[in-house]
Amino acid sequence: MTKKDVMVSVCCTTYNHKPFISQTVESFLMQQTNFKFEIVIGDDCSTDGTSEILKSFKEKHPEKIRIISAKKNVGAHQNMSNTVKTCKGKYIALCDGDDYWTDPFKLQKQVDFLEQNPEYIICCHYTQVVDMDNNPLYVDPNPVPLVHSYHDLLAGKQVETKTATVVYHNIPEVQQFFKQPLFFKSYAADKLIKLYTTFISGRKIYVMPEVMSCYRNHVGGIWSMIKAEARMEKMISDFNLIIKNFSYRGIHKKKLLLLYVKRYILFELKKLRFRKAYDTIKYLL
Repeated sequence: MTKKDVMVSVCCTTYNHKPFISQTVESFLMQQTNFKFEIVIGDDCSTDGTSEILKSFKEKHPEKIRIISAKKNVGAHQNMSNTVKTCKGKYIALCDGDDYWTDPFKLQKQVDFLEQNPEYIICCHYTQVVDMDNNPLYVDPNPVPLVHSYHDLLAGKQVETKTATVVYHNIPEVQQFFKQPLFFKSYAADKLIKLYTTFISGRKIYVMPEVMSCYRNHVGGIWSMIKAEARMEKMISDFNLIIKNFSYRGIHKKKLLLLYVKRYILFELKKLRFRKAYDTIKYLL
């Protein structure tokens, strides 16, 4: 399968997702499209049987599935970088190895939208949150179309744009992001991907008003089950990374300052990090 043949590369990264990976891959294989797509899975040296499951899928679908296997555990960021750079598609669809898609026409719908609306760089959709046994925890009862600009994302607005919903235009400028220190320094890399992509392209994100994937909350999740205090530390780290690496001015600087005051400053003060809080506020004034 050559690069020009592939409309979409499904990019999945996984590490020790044995209880979930079969459902994930099956949700890729069920996609019905009028274009060619490939499934590229980055396995970060799993030790729980995930690799054997992937090998079985590969043997059944050698023309569709490629496995990028790490010889040693390289971490989520490097695994993502290694996997994305091998993707051949005009568009890339993201999904972690513990989430899954629920609509067999998901890719077709999103690609059709992006092909017809070049002012958008990413197409997302609504997601149902489930537990490790697929029991529903939350879903928006009334999905409506949403549009997010770069400045929306900068101000922390990213409703219904979870990783498993993202299909983005695989342009060279976006490919470069996965090689940059900014990517490797971030914790919530999915947020930085969306922010960088809209920033570098000047285009927007469209959220389709349909529920077409499931996001799984479970004890092995990279982000969903982190303790509240540790999660806040990571969020503040990413906030400082964003304000020092992206362009903004005027009203958007004020919005970032307000965001910091509303979400993070109390935590900083409780930790007696007065100097750190002062430096952040000073940077945004």
